[in-house]
Formats: sequence, structure tokens, C-alpha cells
Amino acid sequence: MTGPATRGKHKRNRQGDNVNITSEILRKIHATGEITNEDVDQLYMIWKPVCKGCRVNTKDNPNCFCGLIPPPNGSRKSGLWQKVSDIVHALGPDPCKDLRAAESPAGLTNLGATCYANSILQFLYMNRSFREGVFSVEPDVLKQQPVLDQLARLFAQLHASKMAFIDSAPFIKTLELDNGAQQDSHEFLTLLLSLLEGCLSHSKVPKARTIVQDLFRGNVSHVTKCLKCGRDSEASSKMEAFYELELNVKGLKTLEESLDEYLSVEELQGDNQYFCESCKTRVDAIRSIKLRTLPDVLNIQLKRCVFLPKTTTKKKITSAFCFPGELNMQQRLSEPSQMNWIYDLSAVLIHKGTAVNSGHYIARIKDESTAQWWEFDDEQVSNLGHHPFGEGSSAAKIVHKEPVCLDIAEGMDAVRPQSSESVVSSYGERFSSSDAYMLMYKRRHTSENDERRPMVHAADHFAAEVNERFSNDGFPLPAYVFENIKEFNASYLDACKEYKLKKENEMNQVMERREEVRSILSEAPVQSAEAPFYWISLDWLRMWADTTTPSVLDNTPIQCSHGKVPVSKVGSIKRLSAEAWTKLFSKYGGGPALSNADYCIACLTDNAKYVVSADSYRDRRTLMRDLASSVLSGNCPGGTYYISKTWYDFNHFVFLFQYIVVYVTD
Repeated sequence: MTGPATRGKHKRNRQGDNVNITSEILRKIHATGEITNEDVDQLYMIWKPVCKGCRVNTKDNPNCFCGLIPPPNGSRKSGLWQKVSDIVHALGPDPCKDLRAAESPAGLTNLGATCYANSILQFLYMNRSFREGVFSVEPDVLKQQPVLDQLARLFAQLHASKMAFIDSAPFIKTLELDNGAQQDSHEFLTLLLSLLEGCLSHSKVPKARTIVQDLFRGNVSHVTKCLKCGRDSEASSKMEAFYELELNVKGLKTLEESLDEYLSVEELQGDNQYFCESCKTRVDAIRSIKLRTLPDVLNIQLKRCVFLPKTTTKKKITSAFCFPGELNMQQRLSEPSQMNWIYDLSAVLIHKGTAVNSGHYIARIKDESTAQWWEFDDEQVSNLGHHPFGEGSSAAKIVHKEPVCLDIAEGMDAVRPQSSESVVSSYGERFSSSDAYMLMYKRRHTSENDERRPMVHAADHFAAEVNERFSNDGFPLPAYVFENIKEFNASYLDACKEYKLKKENEMNQVMERREEVRSILSEAPVQSAEAPFYWISLDWLRMWADTTTPSVLDNTPIQCSHGKVPVSKVGSIKRLSAEAWTKLFSKYGGGPALSNADYCIACLTDNAKYVVSADSYRDRRTLMRDLASSVLSGNCPGGTYYISKTWYDFNHFVFLFQYIVVYVTD
């Protein structure tokens, strides 16, 4: 069984055969002085069939329209038929991709190595009380305090911007931070709170003036007690402010163990005896840290960085550390208190990486309004559900009575239990992480004023004019900051609309053009030998079939000096049906229109003359070559004669010139 001979069915004639046939027709035209329709069909290749399925366009067949467009579902690297994704990419960045989801907080741009600052800024913003305090600062104070002013603007953008992430550059620049230098997030928080405390002291608004102290400051005493007289030292009564508790991690497994060590009693004996001012001598004593007051927001710094004296370098401790979702500090206070001192985990700052001076900081923070946890990784913000390490993890366990921590492989995170019945962390809920760097606990309040408020998404604020200036917790944004954000949002939304319209117009134009090209090319072949047709430039047809916005129809490159179509342009023209030509000409104009009658008789006659001249030259050259051969061989009859060398040289030049002219023309 033989396969279909598709390659041989329309096998092309050899180029030499076409040349011989063309030469014969031109000799006949020169001899008879007549040009028949059959001659035109043969010379202009009109006789060739309309081919289908060619891989590329056949230039010596004016009836071939293959290869002008790709096959169905095909594409090209550029032009009208490139992939839709490439067409969209050429329009530039899509601002709509940065549109903020209504229920999502906004991210912050990383300017190089500013992830440490971003994690702290997100933690401060997500604290409702701190945010309200910053928003309540008087405009005059903000103008005098650049850092505070930029922080208020940044918080307002995080709240009300339509974009999914905010540019943190203005605030970072105001702090004069090096964008390319990685810093410690704990040190940054300490310095920032100290700076903001000084800036806010200029405010006359009570909520703003002491917001840093009210939220983050607690007090401790370093107590030394003489074991001989039983008295405390004078310095023991002094209270020192703290904004975070720095707890050891090395050799410890749980937060409770770290707190026990932090508050443990140190014995001063031997060479380390204490000099008692009452006893006036060195005596045995005990020393410890006493928690006098605790803040509403308890920041716990896990000391994962240790100094190695032998190498004078720092090393990160990457062992797993267990901490509870609920922390009871009632028994940790130095004095009994009737107040509630139960804290709920509100944020976890994570340092990824094994090196101390590099790596990446991210923050996992709980929204106070919804109890939803969010992961803030610079520009990317992801919802984690009701637990700080995400929902659905198989490595989870609830501990109801005894504080048991999961045994987790180093580098892995143990996350919340599968049950999601309780939104607020239960007593026994515990987590383990080898990357947790800072823990933030928020004191649980029981008053009615502190109950969870319904969430109003930031992206919904601009829908109603009456609610525009209010934050998602009902607190108004500063007027001058709000106006700036309103203008920015309007400009951004306009850019989104403009891009969307531009994309729709571009895609509609591309689809319409593709349909037009397919439609006209389907009508392009001339169906019968008697049907009228028009010649069209192949170069223009290629451009038209592969361009979104074609130029005016241009047939001038295929015209001869007589304004007709010469036979020498057969490889540069296509034979178009009258229907297809009419559609193209009516839409794109230009021209000129070159019909089936516009073959050039003058050019054909000249070509015929040149072919005959070439034949004559070849005959005369053959005669002279034969004559010269006979003379050189001594076979020339009739003797020998002298001729003028000047005459010979001149005629030889004429023969050569005629040959060159005929050869080039042919």
C-alpha cells in the first residue's frame, strides 16, 4: 500500500525548464510580433494552480497565498499573529494587577534590604490604638516633625490606598536609612519607638502624646537583698522602663522556661558577694528582676543571636522554640493584682535564614477586628486564617491542661489545631518555630468598650462620600492626608480604567484584523481562468496580513516605467480576485489598480528583442570560435589574408558590449 504522493502532485517545474519555455515564447513573439493570451498566461505563471498546504509562500506562483498567516491556533513572534500574552505585554505594566482586594491589608515595598523595617511598620499599623494615636496628632505638630508626618501619611495609605502595596521610600528616606544595609528589626523597633516618643511629646492630644508609653512601656526593678539583714538595696526601689523583654533561647525550649530564667534568683556568694550598706560589709545576697508593671502590648525579643568569643563572630540559634497562644502573666508580677493580666498572641516576627547579618524578615499579625491572621512579606500579603502559621496543617495539637509543646524538626513550624471552633486562642494552644524572632502579646480587656468591632474594609471607604474620612475602626483620617490619598486613588483608578480600555481596544482591533485577513485571503484566489483579477504587490500583501494597522495600499513597486506590470515582477506579485481587491482598495485606498489587462506589451517586446539578440551573439561567437579553431589547426581553405587590427579590435569590443547588454537584460 503506497501513501499519498502529496509532495509530487504539484511538483514544481525546474527553473531551467521555465527559462527555456520563457525564451521560446519570447523568440516567437519577436518573430511574429504578436502576443496571445496563452503567452501571457505562460509568462506570468497564471496557468499555475491555486496551491494549498505549502509550508512557505511560493514566489513563482502568483496564485499561492500559503504562508501569509500561521495555521489555526498558530502564532508568530511578532506582528498581528503573535500570542495574546505578548500583545498584552507590549502594552506595558497592568496597573490593575496592583489593585487591592477589599478585605486585604496593604503591603510595603522592599527598597533593597528594608524588610526589617517593613515588618515593624506593619506591626505598629495593625495596632488599632497606636494607629488612632498617630491619626489624632495635630497637623501643626506633624509639620514640625517630619518623621511623624511621614508615618501618619504611610499609615493613611496603608488604610485607604486602592493599591495592594505602598511605597515606603518617603518614610525610609526621612529616617535616613541605608536601603541596602540589613539591620536588626528589634533594634529598629527600639530606636523608632524612642524617636516617636519624643516626637509625640509635642502633641497636646492626650491620646497621642503618651501613646508609646501607654501601649509599650512597662517597669522592672533590679532587686538585691542582703541575706544577713534581710534588707533590699536602695537601688532596688528604683524602677526602670522597658519596651520589650529580652529573653534567652539557647538551651531553652519554651517561653515559660525563658521567663523563669529571666525572673530567676541569682545568688551572690564568694568572690561575688554583695556589699551591704546597712551591714557595712560584703555579705551573701540574692539578686533578681521584678516585674513592677506590664504594658498593654508586651513585646518579647527572643535572643537568637549569640556571640562566639573564639571566632569573634555572631551565630544564629535555630532550635525550635515553643510559645503559647495565650500567656498568663498574673503570677509573674512582683505585687499581687486584681486586674486581668492575660495576653493573647497578636504578632510573630520571623527571621528566615541561618546568618545573623542577612536573611529575610516577615511578619504574621492578627487583625484585631476580625481575628484573622495575615502574613506580611513586603509587597505580598497573604491570609492565614485564624492561626499565625496558617490553617490545615497536619502538624498541630491542642493542649488543654498541661503545657505540652510539639516535637518539631528543626526548621519546621508547628501550627494551630485542626479545629476552628474558637476564634480566640484557647488556653492550651501552642506553637513552635525555629525562626520566630519577636513575639507580640496584647493584653486581653473585658470592658464593653474593648469588644471586637465590626470590620469595615479599607477599600470600601471611597464608595460613600460620607464615610470617606473614617478609618476601618471609625476613627477619622487627618483631613490633609485624606485629600492626598483621595487624589492618588482617583489618579490610580483612572490609570486602571485607561489601561483596561486600551487593552480592550487593542484586543478588539487585533481580533477584527485577524478576521479581516482570514476572510479576504479566503476570497483571494481567482476561481477560473476567465474571471477578472488584479495584480497586487506581495510585499504590501505580507505587510497587510501581519500588521495591526496597515498602511495605504501600494502597488508602485511592481510597476515598470510604462505604468504596467512587467514580466520581471512575477516573483513579487499575486493574482487577486476582483472581490478581494475591491474590499482592500475600498478600505485602504492607494493603488494603482492593475487589472489582468495591465501586462506590459512594451516590456515583453523589449525582452523578446534582447533574447533574440543574445541568440544572434551566441551564434556569431560560435562561428568565430570555429573559424579561429580551423585557422589554428591549419584547416582553413583558401589561404590566409591580412586584416586591420584596429578594425578587429573595434568589432570585438562591439560584440562583447552587445553580449554584456543582452546578458544583463536577459
